[in-house]
Amino acid sequence: MTGVLLLSTITYAQTTGNFTDSRDGKTYKTVEIGSQVWMAENLAYKPSSGNYWAYDDNQSNVAKYGYLYDWQTAKNVCPSGWHLPSLEEWKQLTKYLGGKKKAGAKMISEAGGGQNGNGNNEIGFSALPGGMRFNYGDFGALGKYGYWWSTEPFLNYTYSLFSTSSWVTYLNFKNGNVNYAGHPNEAGASVRCLRD
Repeated sequence: MTGVLLLSTITYAQTTGNFTDSRDGKTYKTVEIGSQVWMAENLAYKPSSGNYWAYDDNQSNVAKYGYLYDWQTAKNVCPSGWHLPSLEEWKQLTKYLGGKKKAGAKMISEAGGGQNGNGNNEIGFSALPGGMRFNYGDFGALGKYGYWWSTEPFLNYTYSLFSTSSWVTYLNFKNGNVNYAGHPNEAGASVRCLRD
């Protein structure tokens, strides 16, 4: 899938579709972006084991934002034929969309409301600011940030004094920037599955 240069603007053609999770019958929108096929919604699967939460422990948030999973659960929660993306796969998406300062606006769902009108969902990724669950149990950043797990541990000795951490990709809905950081494994973040 290639971008087409028009008046100094890259137009991203994408193919959309649907995937039904046979485990619970839920249907997710999907989108092909470059050489990758992503779920265009956060995962909302309720596994039989592991740790996961509805934002603010309010089940009505799951329909819009999906569940927040701890890292161990996130690594095993995607359905067959899909997987939790690696940090490199997240970076591949960001690079394809023009880098960390340009990608976010193309990823932010218009319905999710990038603050300052900076989200246009140009590629159909439909990112929403689903917030996070801190490792000490509180919830935060709903409406401001979206956090998505990656497969790799975050090797930072300062962080490891308090908690083992792994990489998340996070999207700032105020300025549209995409960034990467360590997130405690016991904390909760969203999952976007990538097709194998």
